[in-house]
Amino acid sequence: LRLLDLNIIIIIIIIMDWIYIALFKAPKAVADCVTKVSLSISCDHLLDMDAFSKSDPLCVLFMNSSGNHWFEVGRTEKIENCLSPKFSKPIVLDYYFEMVQKLRFEVHDIDTENCSLQEADFLGQLECTLGQIVSSRKLTKPLVKKDKMPAGKGTITICAEEMTDNRVVAFEVAARKLDKKDFFGKSDPFLEFYKQTETGWQLAHRTEVVKNNLNPVWRPFQIPIQSLCAGDVEKPIKIDCYDHNNSGDHDFIGTFQTSLSQIQQAEFDCINSKKKEKKKGYKNSGIIVIKKSKIVRQYTFLDYIMGGCQINFTIAIDFTGSNGDPKFPQSLHYINPQGYNEYLAAIWAVGNVIQDYDSDKMFPAFGFGAQIPPAWQVNHEFPINFNPSNPFCAGVEGVVAAYQQCLPQVKLYGPTNFSPIINHVAQFGRQALQQQTASQYFVLLIITDGVITDMDETRNAIVNASRLPMSIIIVGVGGADFSAMEFLDGDDGVLRSTTGENAMRDIVQFVPFRKFQNCPKELLAQSVLAEIPDQVSGFFNTFNLKPLESCTPTSDLSASAPPLL
Repeated sequence: LRLLDLNIIIIIIIIMDWIYIALFKAPKAVADCVTKVSLSISCDHLLDMDAFSKSDPLCVLFMNSSGNHWFEVGRTEKIENCLSPKFSKPIVLDYYFEMVQKLRFEVHDIDTENCSLQEADFLGQLECTLGQIVSSRKLTKPLVKKDKMPAGKGTITICAEEMTDNRVVAFEVAARKLDKKDFFGKSDPFLEFYKQTETGWQLAHRTEVVKNNLNPVWRPFQIPIQSLCAGDVEKPIKIDCYDHNNSGDHDFIGTFQTSLSQIQQAEFDCINSKKKEKKKGYKNSGIIVIKKSKIVRQYTFLDYIMGGCQINFTIAIDFTGSNGDPKFPQSLHYINPQGYNEYLAAIWAVGNVIQDYDSDKMFPAFGFGAQIPPAWQVNHEFPINFNPSNPFCAGVEGVVAAYQQCLPQVKLYGPTNFSPIINHVAQFGRQALQQQTASQYFVLLIITDGVITDMDETRNAIVNASRLPMSIIIVGVGGADFSAMEFLDGDDGVLRSTTGENAMRDIVQFVPFRKFQNCPKELLAQSVLAEIPDQVSGFFNTFNLKPLESCTPTSDLSASAPPLL
């Protein structure tokens, strides 16, 4: 019996030891995400860093994962000539109740296109935790410099909202007979959509500017239903129309209020109350036409990737004579003893990231602007492995090997034509779209050193490709004038074809390599690929193409509250 009692005591001790290890010593599992939180950001009284105008602010959000390692998680749009900006683009984060999520909001003055944060004027920052923002719902704090001293009178306000509804409202909007506000031209109209809150109207979306047009048609856009009306289709929303001015002091054209239940395919008088008071017989300052409004579920990039969508990665390399003779160190194609040049750096940086989303990792790689054997005619879409029936290379390593073997076999020539390779990839995008599934998306990486010589044809090719499951990344190497590339990257306006046809969406991302020469290659990849997830999800959502494993229906707006989709 004593022996039995001793065994029982030992067993009890072992069990207690297991319990202690499980509770206190075992590694904790990663916390589940409680919810997604949308952060809307505005600033007041920012420092004016420009001599002849106002600052052009943009806010970048960083998160601290551990120690002093901060990484970027999102950024707002840039607002020109404004010291008290209200950013329309929210930043959405996963919120973990159990974790301290340290955040740093940095505000920068972005004066030129593709200006890096290192080159921009620093306007101030705020460090806080996501918990502080969520608990207060609206947090206003002074901005400080990097030495913790006040950044003038600048303040930042962050509003937090739980994202409990993943639906969006897809809009197509136009206008007729807007008031003429410009003395030497028409108006440059844009719209702002506002949600009604307890503290007033909150900006939910800002459209692009349509230049010199009193009858504008804006690009299709989507607004999260929660950002617009908190999911209540009867809740008032306000739409303002402005004439854009480069000074930042935009002219008010008119406004109207409605609700989602009333907005479907309707026309609204755009009213300027001051003109209405002064002008007898005043009717309106134009008519806003809601051509389409539909509530759809907003699928994310990961929804499509996890649903089986393949990212097809194609590389196009500039072999024009302006690169210089590859035999000499001055050439951009010169491969030094370490096996490195800017072309190879761009291929490695981008390819290593994007290859994870392509199951077979077989990448077609093409050259353009070279004379190729045996006829030595100039070609603008030749496979660098010289196998037209099978231009695929095995992984990034295969692309690099094919590039190195191709260089001695071609004669660098010219001109620099982009349209042939864009149209080449677009053929496959067109075939994929005909399947009416979200199974394939195409990303074309163009690495170039010079000025485009077929600009009109390239514009037309990009406008056509904007309606296909396709994105274009342009990496500029060397020190050439890349202003034309920035024109194609339509972040601040609508790219048009030579016949005046608007691009359906912005699919071009341009990055000059020289800004990342002394930076880790990961920063180049982050900058180059930053817009791809939104372009992928944006395209499939716009065409109402669901992830392959989903079959959720959509619904038009109606007077009754729509179902959660």
